Amino acid sequence: MEPNLAQLQSCMYQYSRAIYRSIKDQIDPYVDRPTRLEYRRAVLCECEETMSRLAQDPQYFARPDRALFQDIRRYFPITSQAHVAWVVKEGVSAAVAFIEAQLEAGLLDGGVSRCKATTRKGKACQRTPLPGRDYCPSHQHLERTTIPARAAA
Repeated sequence: MEPNLAQLQSCMYQYSRAIYRSIKDQIDPYVDRPTRLEYRRAVLCECEETMSRLAQDPQYFARPDRALFQDIRRYFPITSQAHVAWVVKEGVSAAVAFIEAQLEAGLLDGGVSRCKATTRKGKACQRTPLPGRDYCPSHQHLERTTIPARAAA
């Protein structure tokens, strides 16, 4: 489990740096140089904290893109906030998709894979699938059973 956690932290670090690199040049250019450097540090810190929280607690961090944008929007002029919001949304969405893929593959949560079905409310099923299957007992009817051509003949 430890190597998976180290890999996840490394990947989340890369996502936070990608977001930061995409928006760092748009930090308020109308302030003096020391203030701009302070703003850059603050934006980088907020990106890293968001990705760290997302890696540690992905299921209980509602709207991480919105939270990150709310934390960093004050460092950007109004003219570039739409672009910053888009970059944050895309970067965080990519990170969330990566974490969801890790959860589905069973590489997180103690190595237990999750059912591939969704509930009636549209959320991912949290149950453990049957051995060698993709679905839990409640959703086993969704499993496509393919009959080999030789067995049918």
